[in-house]
Amino acid sequence: MARMFPEEGRYRVAIEEIRPRVDGGRFPIKRTVGESVMVEARAYTDGHDRLRCLLRHRREDGARWHETPMEPTINDWWRAEFTVPDLGNYLYTVIGWVDHFLSWRHDLDLRTEPDDIHVALLMGAELVRHAADRATGADAEILAGLAEVLATGEDLEARLALANGTRLGQLMECHADRSLASVHPQELVVTVERERARFGAWYEIFPRSCATTEGAHGTFSDCEQRLPYIAEMGFDVLYLPPIHPIGRIKRKGPNNTLTAGPDDPGSPWAIGSSEGGHLSVHPALGTLEDFRSLVASARDHGLEIALDIAFQCAPDHPYVEEHPAWFRHRPDGSVQYAENPPKKYQDIYPFDFETDDWQGLWLELEGIFRFWIEQGVQIFRVDNPHTKSFAFWEWVIASIRRDFPETLFLSEAFARPAVLHGLAKRGFSQSYNYFPWRNTKQELTAYFTELTRGEGREYLRPNLWPNTPDILPEYLQFGGRPAYMIRATLAATLGASYGIYGPAFELIDNRAREPGSEEYLDSEKYQIRHWDLQRPDSLRDYLARLNRIRRENPALQHDWNLRFHAVDNEEILGFSKTWGDGADAILVVVNLDPVHVQSGYVEVPLEEWGLDPARPYQVHDLLGNSRHLWHGSRNYVALDPRAGAAHVFRLRRRVRTEHDFDYYL
Repeated sequence: MARMFPEEGRYRVAIEEIRPRVDGGRFPIKRTVGESVMVEARAYTDGHDRLRCLLRHRREDGARWHETPMEPTINDWWRAEFTVPDLGNYLYTVIGWVDHFLSWRHDLDLRTEPDDIHVALLMGAELVRHAADRATGADAEILAGLAEVLATGEDLEARLALANGTRLGQLMECHADRSLASVHPQELVVTVERERARFGAWYEIFPRSCATTEGAHGTFSDCEQRLPYIAEMGFDVLYLPPIHPIGRIKRKGPNNTLTAGPDDPGSPWAIGSSEGGHLSVHPALGTLEDFRSLVASARDHGLEIALDIAFQCAPDHPYVEEHPAWFRHRPDGSVQYAENPPKKYQDIYPFDFETDDWQGLWLELEGIFRFWIEQGVQIFRVDNPHTKSFAFWEWVIASIRRDFPETLFLSEAFARPAVLHGLAKRGFSQSYNYFPWRNTKQELTAYFTELTRGEGREYLRPNLWPNTPDILPEYLQFGGRPAYMIRATLAATLGASYGIYGPAFELIDNRAREPGSEEYLDSEKYQIRHWDLQRPDSLRDYLARLNRIRRENPALQHDWNLRFHAVDNEEILGFSKTWGDGADAILVVVNLDPVHVQSGYVEVPLEEWGLDPARPYQVHDLLGNSRHLWHGSRNYVALDPRAGAAHVFRLRRRVRTEHDFDYYL
């Protein structure tokens, strides 16, 4: 029987377990422009020969690999990093080979007998001659000359010095024998997005509630007049719920009642009527030109417009008649409305992603994104993506990014963990998450350790929202103004990206529709609200202070640098973020109890932060603008939620003494 051999059996280096990778390389990892990717791989060979491993990386649309030497760490692990300077996809992998020159050098250092050393130098000279054959030009001549000296030189010590010299080592590294190099079979992908995918403060508002006259329907022009108010609070993104015509058939009334009055505006998420669908704007809001004006004006105020994309239809959406195959039908021939028993949404028809015309449906929905991108929108908040096809999301996000790499997608998926993570893997830039329901010290510590330390951090970027139009958590319902300040502080400092639904948040709207419900009473989802933005108890100044702190301190613009610190009180949460060489160090201490004064000792990692235990250091509270002189690793804090439930300290390592005074001699 004929023996079967591999195509090449002399490859001796095994390369395994490249990290990071998601689901074995099925999905990309994520970074933003300018960030680095630290790559690790396990690489080993038989015997005692020395290895050389290189990290290879390039743009997906580029032809030339860049190579970075990897350094060995422990247990056959190797490490190197590269930076991703531009938007788009990058590839990375690992190559390794047995380096006979390094192995020879290692063994040469162990030899002591002159005759033994002489023979070893002859063997080294042969390796250098082979390298000269691989090289060209001046390098080839230099290597040939060095090989001759190694082989025939009369001074043994000089030959040894040459063998271990930097010049020879550099030339041999440059012209290494890679003929039997092993290359990991996978080329892993990193998707690179712009900074806003990593860092930003979002503000959600209903344009129809922006009118200055109570009871009037707001317009895009009214929304423009609101921009200075939002910009002064320091937000980066202005997120608008759907702005399209609202269906009249089965329209919902106030507080989600089944019967709407003639003047009830309905839910913006019940999209489409005789006035148009997903490519139209509600006539009461204005025109497409008015919308483009809003986008441009927002940009002038340092704001980006994020638009809600809800792929569903009201019963009178034009799609229902034009494309009946895109919807499921009941036995009586009627279109199946959305249900999540016992809840029923008679005013919404979901698309059927199992339709025979799925390609036509996909193209139409992709066209909706492209249309609004043409109007100047670069950020989309996607409503309930977990109720649509995962294959569709992976396809459409990749398709849009190929042509518009600056486009960002926020997933509103308050779903099971596997589903939430699955959508993030398939391309969503950011994701809503379980933050609204994580309130205790143990819950917050465990959840944010998972988000910032777990494997999911490579692809899931959390966007933290204390409230949304759908979610008024119990903590906010009963904790009063301090609860809102606590949750805003946590969202703004635990996460690099966060958002609030306003003006409900800064005006402390904590009225639930009924006991046990997280729905707002008189919710803007079903009616127009008029807000008194000048109320003296507004949190607008507090939010502006938080956002200014975030912008001025790079440490708060990242997620992975989060560290929790021990505090001997379960109602006080302590954590820090540092950046760069540690010059920007932020320590946050929050009282989680919105009612009672809480106190305790917070542990400071002196050694990690480069602090001398024998010297005092100063902490500057950026929220209250107070300064405190601390000593040692344990320091006392007391937080009264009525006066200020949190400290956001900036660390100053050096405290001046009399030696810093000009006249000190």
